[in-house]
Amino acid sequence: MATQADNPGVVMRPPLLYGVALVVVFVLRWLWPMPIVGPVVALGVGLALVVLSVGIAIWGRRTMQAAGTNVDPHRPATVLVKNGPFRFSRNPLYMALVLLFLGLSLVVDTWWGIVLLFPVLIIMHWGVILREERYLDQKFGASYQEYRSKVRRYF
Repeated sequence: MATQADNPGVVMRPPLLYGVALVVVFVLRWLWPMPIVGPVVALGVGLALVVLSVGIAIWGRRTMQAAGTNVDPHRPATVLVKNGPFRFSRNPLYMALVLLFLGLSLVVDTWWGIVLLFPVLIIMHWGVILREERYLDQKFGASYQEYRSKVRRYF
């Protein structure tokens, strides 16, 4: 008899998904640049988003580690984290990845990042976030349901 793995069964590690998409952005930019606003404005706004995203990611990761749970979605969740940035979003690390991706797309000043963000967000929603939500609901039950009713999924 097979037992279900103690993890959400996400389709891909989120940083890998965004990394692959970013490589595609760079290749497409090289082939057909499609600038957004010009290098000076794009660079300033892009770097600001990168710094913000790194700050949120560090805060979220440290919060999860301090709680004693796994950051990697392929490993079991050991505790439901509700503090730190998880007070504002149920997925602050994933929101940080979105900001990082947008920031880097602006730094290289190309619409390709915006174009590719849509399929990445679809994969994240259906292949990662909804799977994690089902897993956490099964694992933590009423505690997760209460948390979910009080804290937004995204920003």
